[in-house]
Amino acid sequence: MEARRWLVRAQSRERVWREWRHELHAHPELAYEERRTAAFVAERLRSFGLDPVEGLAETGVVAVLEGRRGEGPMIALRADMDALPIPEANTFAHASREPGKMHACGHDGHTAMLLAAAELLAADPAFAGTVVFVFQPAEEGGGGAKRMVEEGFFERYPVREIYGMHNWPGLPVGQFAVHSGPVMAGTERFRIVLRGRGTHAAMPHLGDDVIAAGAALVQSLQTVVSRRVDPLQAAVLSVTQFHAGHAFNVIPAEAELAGTVRAFSPELFSRIGEAIERIGQGVASAYGLSLDVEWDEGYPPTINTASAAARCAEAAVALVGAQNVCREAPPSMGAEDFAFFLQHRPGAYVWIGNGPGEGGCLLHSPHYDFNDELLSLGAAYWATLVTHVLSA
Repeated sequence: MEARRWLVRAQSRERVWREWRHELHAHPELAYEERRTAAFVAERLRSFGLDPVEGLAETGVVAVLEGRRGEGPMIALRADMDALPIPEANTFAHASREPGKMHACGHDGHTAMLLAAAELLAADPAFAGTVVFVFQPAEEGGGGAKRMVEEGFFERYPVREIYGMHNWPGLPVGQFAVHSGPVMAGTERFRIVLRGRGTHAAMPHLGDDVIAAGAALVQSLQTVVSRRVDPLQAAVLSVTQFHAGHAFNVIPAEAELAGTVRAFSPELFSRIGEAIERIGQGVASAYGLSLDVEWDEGYPPTINTASAAARCAEAAVALVGAQNVCREAPPSMGAEDFAFFLQHRPGAYVWIGNGPGEGGCLLHSPHYDFNDELLSLGAAYWATLVTHVLSA
């Protein structure tokens, strides 16, 4: 009953929230540049009677709401705010006005949904405890969640649990997916440099062919997952860059490969890393080259706490019915820096169906657009979750 009440209230405000979302979409900002977005968020939070704190992790915004039903635990709800360095291909009225930047992952919608939930809950804080609204910068590779943690988020806001939500293309509108355990993979990035003697392209026998060696290495690395990883474990190794040479008639002295590894366990990352080093050294030796491998730690796996996931599922069921809440969806090999929050507190990260939408089922597409039908549903879900977890 409570969930339906929140949904009715949300639907009455949907037109305004769409305007918010379109404003955010039209003015995308990259990691740690979200100043206009942060000001937009803070201004609306103040209009709800809240007192936002700005500047955590440079451009983050945090606001606290006390329930009117007395003392209780503190929980946090998080939305990410940053956009991607992708030129937008859409031509609708709210398309990006910032060349080379767009909200291709729906963070504009995440921000609008959490703002909408803050508006609903501030108008009727019918819960016992405290809600912390977290508008986080730099999810797209900038590690904004990690930086917020390092700057003392949990010391300043000692929450018991933290919750996140992401729109999910391909999942029908009106449905939620809630995982108990792994939901998004961890990621690490690698850079491999092959070095030898450069030479004229007409005299290959006088040098070392780093391009041929690099091509052989790319092929060899495809066997790491297929032959070094248990078939029942999920892992991805993708070579995504190959840079070598500047002239058509010179075999260069150096080639650089780069890529990403995705997995759900530290042990698997270690095993894959060792295989990359071993295969790389073998190929380099065969071609008479030297090789260096550098690693850049990315995001850890996003692993939901079972009890928190159960609470999310209960709230979603109350809102859309059990038939529209999937508990068996496979996890994604994509990565998410919400994982840094979950390393310090229990919590859960859910998917809300975006439908096919613009750009089909592909996040980070130049045609992608958040589905505005989710705004009232997402806001009502957040409000339902809060009143469910913080029931008197």
